[in-house]
Amino acid sequence: MIYDTLAHAGQYAGIHPNLARGLRFLAEADLAGLPVGRVDIDGDEVFALIQEYTTKHPADAVPEAHRVYADIQYLVRGEELMGVAPLETMARELEARPENDIRFYEGETIKFPLGGENFTVLFPGDAHAPCIALGQPAPVRKCVVKVKL
Repeated sequence: MIYDTLAHAGQYAGIHPNLARGLRFLAEADLAGLPVGRVDIDGDEVFALIQEYTTKHPADAVPEAHRVYADIQYLVRGEELMGVAPLETMARELEARPENDIRFYEGETIKFPLGGENFTVLFPGDAHAPCIALGQPAPVRKCVVKVKL
């Protein structure tokens, strides 16, 4: 997992070429002006999902993980808590949707704020519980860049 600000995003470009493309997109795109939905960056190698939703109560948070893609998550508007933990600490797998590269788990996570200029990169092996309300549920706009590793 990486947790940093966009001002430092360039220092992670050497990890993987697709990660570099995703971080460059975050730094250069008009994220507020893009329509909700999928935005192709480099086909299925790197693409973005522009999402708008209302954050949820912490009790409703379910950790998830991916095997093929890493997530770069960035709040364009609003704030939320992100839960994260090593995948091997999850108690059990609840559901698998391999066709969508997502698996859901039961387990505890440590929560940190996401918003402002902060972004996080969640690799396969990082269980994460996104969309958690910071206080009362509130609307947010998020960009999730999916990076094939």
